[in-house]
Parts: sequence; structure tokens; C-alpha cells
Amino acid sequence: MPAAVIPPPTRLASPGRGEAPRRRTRVLALAEARWAAAALALFLLALPLHLTGAPGWAWGPLYALVYVAGGWEPALSGLRELREKVLDVDLLMIVAALGAASIGQVMDGALLIVIFATSGALEALATARTQDAVRGLLDLAPATASRLTADGSEESVATGELTVGDVIRIRPGERVGADGRVLDGASEVDQATITGEPLPTAKEPGDEVFAGTLNGTGTLRVAVERDASESVIARIVAMTEEAARTKAPTQLFIEKVEQRYSLGMVVATLAVFLVPLAFGDDVTGSLLRAMTFMIVASPCAVVLATMPPLLSAMANAGRHGVLVKSAVVMERLGQADAVALDKTGTLTEGTPRVTRVHPLAGSGLTGDALLALAAAAEHPSEHPLARAVVKAAQERGLRLSPVSEFDSAPGTGVTATVDGRVISVGSPVRLLRDVAASASADATASAAVLEEAGSTAVLVLRDGEPVGVLGVADRMRHDAAATVAAMAGLTDVPPMLLTGDHARAAARLAAEAGITDVRAGLLPQDKAAAVREQEQAGRRVLVVGDGVNDAPALAAAHVGVAMGRAGSDLAVEAADAVVIRDELAAVPTVVALSRATRRLVVQNLVVAGVFISVLVVWDLVGHLPLPLGVLGHEGSTVIVGLNGLRLLRETAWRRAAEQGRGVKSVRRRRD
Repeated sequence: MPAAVIPPPTRLASPGRGEAPRRRTRVLALAEARWAAAALALFLLALPLHLTGAPGWAWGPLYALVYVAGGWEPALSGLRELREKVLDVDLLMIVAALGAASIGQVMDGALLIVIFATSGALEALATARTQDAVRGLLDLAPATASRLTADGSEESVATGELTVGDVIRIRPGERVGADGRVLDGASEVDQATITGEPLPTAKEPGDEVFAGTLNGTGTLRVAVERDASESVIARIVAMTEEAARTKAPTQLFIEKVEQRYSLGMVVATLAVFLVPLAFGDDVTGSLLRAMTFMIVASPCAVVLATMPPLLSAMANAGRHGVLVKSAVVMERLGQADAVALDKTGTLTEGTPRVTRVHPLAGSGLTGDALLALAAAAEHPSEHPLARAVVKAAQERGLRLSPVSEFDSAPGTGVTATVDGRVISVGSPVRLLRDVAASASADATASAAVLEEAGSTAVLVLRDGEPVGVLGVADRMRHDAAATVAAMAGLTDVPPMLLTGDHARAAARLAAEAGITDVRAGLLPQDKAAAVREQEQAGRRVLVVGDGVNDAPALAAAHVGVAMGRAGSDLAVEAADAVVIRDELAAVPTVVALSRATRRLVVQNLVVAGVFISVLVVWDLVGHLPLPLGVLGHEGSTVIVGLNGLRLLRETAWRRAAEQGRGVKSVRRRRD
């Protein structure tokens, strides 16, 4: 039986206590389960009547109803496929059951129908379980939101009706209804479902909030900045729909083989029926042997060997914040044998931070005093470096004096009056142009030391005299070095760094992360060219990036992974998988999970092949009873299908994480 494909979700459900019961009801209401239950009940009514010698009119109609209840749906599906010149294994099963009935083996044919229908129901239930695991990632956004009207009143509307520019109110304990920006109010918002941050994040005017996140104790007024179809949640839905519809190349190959195999099986079945007749065998015995052969040789288990493991692995990765866009990608992740990583926003946090505070000799300032002056002057500015300086002062608990006469000059810096003194903060090159050479020498030397170390130097002037230099740099992620080592262990090739940053900054970060192959100062097309160069050399490159400039490389790679929290829309679209929670360590884990999936697919193919081979040989060489052949065939199908669902378990992700970190290899060496 072909593996069922998960239907795409049609709406975003609101999470709540009633969600689990609704899911159970949906599973129990599956058509396959209902028809299988009806066929089984009718069979159990007919069987004792048949075995106790009751007249045929008592049990005959019940068996007929078994054939109808359990066989009409696969028969109809098989006939539709036959109209498209495709021989479906479902139709072969029905033909085998009817063939058994035609030679007087009505009970055996009915048993085949019951087992076949039960197997289909179990497959549908397993698929529904996988679908529930995927939907668990989607059940985040609330069903309604409180929208503020022009006269200041509120109205409750469906979140799908919110448009850009609407203003909504989020009360304590409510979930945010749309992606937007805080207009007023202050609160802490739990963003773990989107960003993976373990602690609630403080939100105040100007901060961005995401649909589906949970508000804390304050009330927020939020301006909607994205339509529901463009929100983070909606993008996750779109990716999951695509993943559910896509089949891996292995599955497509098996389906092609299945068509040829099925035609060959029909020819072999005719031979098994006709050859014994030519040698004088009776019609009944030959037909029964032929029907048994058709059943046991059907490739149902082979077909099911691929998709359940892939879909289960995708659902498991999705629960842990990694959206794999298709089964093709799930398969390709494990094939990667080289890794290329972006720098800013991938190996680093993507946010500049003050790393050094250096008061100049003779300034009379301490480090805190210098930082407080610079932060006060920078406070009105929206420049990223200004925000880094202000944040550093806030983290130290420094008091910022009020400013006046603030002015900002693009490319140069800012100037403001702080406590009666004129403070300038900005580029050393620009600010030192009008400073005497004797006064600028120390500042120039300090700035050069910082820039040599890979930091951006920020000069501070007081009344036109240099008083200190600040070093600002993008801090490396805490798990970057461990992830680089893990990827090197999985691919056996040192990862390479592709960045548009200058060589000094790239070299400094690469040394900290443990990367030796560094390519700096690259334009977007240069990154893509570097990836294609590796591909042409026979490598299957996995690229990890986050920005617009990474999109060409992500698209050119064998498989591209985007960091989702700060990643650009273009990078997310170009990538094959997205790390929604922004955890870099999830990349080697999902690669290890993909490889575990491949091993499970091979294991399933071996199991299916062994069952089919043993049953076929038994039928051709000896005498395989039809009920036992049915049981063996359908049993192998169920075993293979359920085996693939093992990848849904939490332990599968934990084992993949251990393998990604190299824990298992260490344990093997100890053993």
C-alpha cells in the first residue's frame, strides 16, 4: 500500500485543553478505521456461523458485506489508478481476495480483506499521529484578538482578519495575536515557542513581538506589522505544508520500481497458475497457489519503507525548532560531506557589543565614567553601534545624564552636550581630522590595536580632545565552537567560513571557533561561487547562513540551512531548512537525525525483502496456506510502518544530539 501523505493544515488552531480530545476524535473518525472496524465486526459474526455448519444463507451475506466494507475503497482507488495506466497493489489485493472467493475459499478471501483493511487503518492512524506532531508546532496563534477602533473602544476579531496598521491590545496572560511592534506598555513576553529563548524577554515601546508568544504581567498596545499570512507562524505553516506534499527521491524511485514490479508480478502470477495446469494440476489448486503468490509477492512493505521514517524525522525536527521543508531535504541533510558557515548572525549573535573600554592617559576618566559619557551622547541615536554602547552602560548599571543639542552626522558619529561638556562619539578617522597630531597619537594607536583584534573602534572626544576609545564587536555564539567541531566530526572535513566581513575580523572569529579555511571579503556571488567550486569537486555542501547576502549560497548548496530568528525573508525562502529557535547546535543534530533516518529506511527494506523472499519461496517450493501468507505479508507491512514511527520519539532526537556532539563515538572508544 502506498504511504499516505499528510494533508496540509487548513487553519491555525488555538491551543487549549480541548485540543488533545479533538485530536483523538479526529483519529477515531478516520474513514479507514471505520470501514476496517465494520469489516472485522462482520467477519466475527460470519466466522462462528460458518464454522458451526450453519446454512450458507446465514453467513454468506455477512462475508459479502465484509468484502464490500473492507474492499470498496481500495478497489475504487485501484481502478482510478488503472485508468491512468498504473497498476496499484491495492487492486492486486482485491483481485486476490475475489480470486480466493471464486474457488470456494470465501472465508480466506474475507480474512485477506479484513487484514488488508486493518493494515490500512493502522497506516492511517500512524499518519495521523505524525500529522499531530507537526500540528503541535502550528497550534500557537490565538483564534481572536482585541482590536482597538478609532474611537478607542475594543472589538474582538479573528486573528486572520488583522491587517497591517491595526492596533491590538494584549492583556496579561494572553497570547500575542499578530507580528507587530509595541506602541506603549511594558511587559515580559515568553518567546520560547518562536526564538527558543529560555527566559521571558522584556518588551517596551519599539520592541517587536511575534504571534503566538505568551504575554506576562503587563498590558501591551501593539501595531500590527505583518498580515497573518506573512507572520512567522504562517511561514512555518507554509513550510510544513510543502514538507507534507513532497516525496524524497528514494520514495519516487521505489514507486517507479513498484510499477514494473507489479507488472512482473502479474506475469509471474499467471505463470504460477498456468504452468501447473499444463502439467495436469487441478484448476482449484493452481488458482489458490497463484492467488497466494500474488498476495505474498506484493511490495506493500517495500513502499512503506521510506516515507514513514522521513515524515517522522521531519515532525520530530519540527518539534525541536528545525523546519525541514521537504522529505527530499530530510534525506539530503544526511548526505552532506562538507560545511560552509556564514559569520555574522550565524556563528555570531548578529548584535554588536562593547568588548573593550579604554580611557586614554591624561583623561582623568575611569572606564565606567568614559562609558557613561559615550552612552549619554549616543542615547538618542538609533545607530547599531550607539545601541551597543547604551546597552553596555545599562548592563553596568551606569546613570546616564540628560543631553541637549544632539546632532548626528552620517558616517562620522554624534555630538551632544552632556553635563555642560561637548561629547563627540564616532569614527576615529573622521573625528581626528580636526585634532592636533600630538593629541591624536595615543587615540590613533589605541584604535589601531582594537581594529587589529577584529573590533570596530569608537572614539570619544570631550570638548574636542580625545579621552578614550571603545571596542565594539559581534560576539560569537556560545555554542559556535562546539557546533563547528561537531560538524567537522560528522563530515570528516574542516568547515569553511564564508563572510563579507574584513579579513582581520574573520580570522579572529575563525580562530575562536576552530575554523582554518577562512574566506573573507566575499560578495554574495563570491559565496555562491565558493560553494559551486566545492560541489564541482565532488562535495555535497551544507551551507548555514542568515542574511540576504547568504541567499545565493544557500540556493546553490546541496542543502541550505537558515538561522530563522534574525534571518532575512530571502534567506529563509532560499534555504531548504530553517532553524526557527536560532540554536546553532541544532544543525549537527538534524544532520545526525537524517543519517539515522537513512539507516532505518535500509533496515525497513531488508525486513520487507526478507519477508517477501521467504513467503514467495515457501509458496513456490512448498504449500503456503493462504491465511498464513496474508498474515505474513500484512504483518511485514505493519512492522515496517510502525518501525518508521520510532523516529517520532523524543529519544530519537536525544540520540541524534549525542551523535552530533560525538558522545557515542567517545563511548565506543571507551568500550
